[in-house]
Amino acid sequence: MPLVEPVIRPPSEADSFLLQITTGCSSNSCTFCGAYLNKPFSVKTEKEIKEDIEQWSRSFPDTRRVFLLDADALVVSNKKLLPVLTALAEKFPLLSRVSSYANAANIIFRNAGELRELAEHKLRLIYIGLESGCQELLTFCRKQSGVSDMVDSVERAFRAGIKSSVIVLLGLGGREWTSRHVAGTITALNQMQPRYLSFLSLMLVPGTELYNEARQGRFNALNARELLQQAHDIIAGLELKGTIFRSDHASNYLSLEGRFPQDKGFFLSELSKAIEGVRSLRPECFRGL
Repeated sequence: MPLVEPVIRPPSEADSFLLQITTGCSSNSCTFCGAYLNKPFSVKTEKEIKEDIEQWSRSFPDTRRVFLLDADALVVSNKKLLPVLTALAEKFPLLSRVSSYANAANIIFRNAGELRELAEHKLRLIYIGLESGCQELLTFCRKQSGVSDMVDSVERAFRAGIKSSVIVLLGLGGREWTSRHVAGTITALNQMQPRYLSFLSLMLVPGTELYNEARQGRFNALNARELLQQAHDIIAGLELKGTIFRSDHASNYLSLEGRFPQDKGFFLSELSKAIEGVRSLRPECFRGL
């Protein structure tokens, strides 16, 4: 059946088969997120999912990567999810990787054996929205996953053979929370040591609580230079030993890509140039979610 829109997926999954397991987000409580405002959470039936796999396989039998939608595909138990992963492997002989968004609860409620089962069925990458390593800020924004649980989930997934791509949201909390956002995020990322790391920049989405607060003058959003400075300050404190970094999302004013630790100096140099105004930025009209 057709995808239930709107659909959100990471930039790196642009060429993947987007298989919808759930629709919407089971929490849908974050004050800054408008991705699923008018999209009720539900779980698709196994019949619907397998029909989608069958239909896609007839047109694209050489599919190598699959991304599970929406925000909470892994809320589905292994009992229901493993038959889907088995069907993917059967229909796509060249399948190399299945990936999905995940919140901490998706990982923590599974034991080590269940996580290994997912990895053995080619679920090899999860995307986790840390947003910030400052627990007070996450609580203020009503994000249900806590920092300690997210750190634990990345570590548990890694032990099971599942890599993590961690997402940080620059500008979260505005000017009031800047120093705490930076400090907490550095600490959490250094503990996580994720395989992949990406930065997004906060954009105010109409209909969200944060958007309304900004209109009422109760939220002071960072400008372009301040967002770049925040990225610089976070990167300066990172001691990552083997992380691939991308800052190529359309919300960002500056695109960066490379690896830690070898490209850390390059990242800081490029950000400094952008902050000083000698490096061109993405025009406001080209930014988006």
